[in-house]
Amino acid sequence: MRQALDQEISRVIELFLRMASKTKEMLEEATRGLVDSDPGRAQAAIQRDREVDELEATIENEVIAAIARHQPVASDLRFFVTVLKAVTDLERAADYAAHVAEDAIALAQEPPLKRYVLLPQMARRLAEMLDLVAKSVAEKDAGAAMKVLELDDDVDDLYEQLTRELITYMLEDPRTIGKALTLLRVARSYERFGDHLENIAERVIYWVTGELPHR
Repeated sequence: MRQALDQEISRVIELFLRMASKTKEMLEEATRGLVDSDPGRAQAAIQRDREVDELEATIENEVIAAIARHQPVASDLRFFVTVLKAVTDLERAADYAAHVAEDAIALAQEPPLKRYVLLPQMARRLAEMLDLVAKSVAEKDAGAAMKVLELDDDVDDLYEQLTRELITYMLEDPRTIGKALTLLRVARSYERFGDHLENIAERVIYWVTGELPHR
């Protein structure tokens, strides 16, 4: 009985890691589409969103079936509940990557307002956070999950910095307002992406320790 449950847990983890990997690919394609003014790269990110949605549905079905078959308790039950909630957050994070890609396509139609510096920095932090989320689930690692929370603070700081910068652009030259507002929306999408990864990290910490993190 225990062996069968462990096999199902391993299967769910494998699917979750695949979903995290697809989400990271979306993030990176969307960011490259933005930075390189490349609509093709951005479109590739949008097309991957369906794969993430399909993985979410598959994982949910696997988890519900496993709970019904094994009626797990304690840490095993917390794991399945964590994954059920985590895949919802991961799917929403992927949606925000798709939003970045959509805005990248629009921005590529004209010369960029400025060289992008802070937005790629946000994206790199988010990619790190995704890797740590995957590690925290695969290795039952609360420490990796705590690092996700720390990196999300960095993302929030970059978001605030970029917001101030773009507001200055708009005040100094009203002709920049259209592009600046789109870039603000991109930054907001990255910031929300990070919030969903933070949610996952907090749930992993609860799964591993039985306690919610104090922030």
